Amino acid sequence: VQLQASGGGLVQAGGSLRLSCAASASIYSINVMGWYRQAPGKQRELVASVTRGGTTTYADSVKGRFTISGDNAKNTRAYLQMDNLKPEDTAVYYCNADRLATTDGAIKSDLWGQGTQVTVSS
Repeated sequence: VQLQASGGGLVQAGGSLRLSCAASASIYSINVMGWYRQAPGKQRELVASVTRGGTTTYADSVKGRFTISGDNAKNTRAYLQMDNLKPEDTAVYYCNADRLATTDGAIKSDLWGQGTQVTVSS
């Protein structure tokens, strides 16, 4: 039972990146998939989330620039399209699954993927 995040990198200010988060095959469905980030010396913060029903939420700092989406009805894969990136978006980005169901019937909460570094140069 794990999440695999990918897609980080180095980009100039104003550029774009797309992050992906995929759940392992042992995860049947995820109620809420979210992206968090943590910059050096700062607390981890929620960037965006998407529910299995397609409802999205965004941090004020990324509204209008970032778009989160899930690609199936079970919400087991999510993407974060990041446009017009700013140096202050530099952080390690983590995906998170809240209230997930496994293929053997277990219910789990708060599963984290490994982080992926996003660096935006000015």
